[in-house]
Amino acid sequence: MSYTAKGTVKVLSDTVKISDSFKKRTIVIEDNSDQYPQVIEFQAVQDNCLKLDSINVGDSVEISFNLRGREWTSPKDGTVRYFNTLDLWKIEPYNMGTTDNPNANHETFVAEGDDGLPF
Repeated sequence: MSYTAKGTVKVLSDTVKISDSFKKRTIVIEDNSDQYPQVIEFQAVQDNCLKLDSINVGDSVEISFNLRGREWTSPKDGTVRYFNTLDLWKIEPYNMGTTDNPNANHETFVAEGDDGLPF
């Protein structure tokens, strides 16, 4: 499953080498698009860690990610737990203050009587 999220970078970790063949890096963004801001953590693994090199705390970004889930059973007592991760695969700068319509913030002035309305 592929999704996107937009927000401001709040936390950006260094790359951590988990093993000889696995490395990861995390990024946390704050999404203020709703009434209640959401703080969301994503992980970048392997070569995707490099995609975060040009990103800084405070940047507005759009992240494309996959939702991953897994089941884990404790070897001690057999307790089953479930984990979700948001795996980043693309990140781009995003200007949070603009709209798709470049004329959206332009006012239009019409002289009185020239509006073409019948009343």
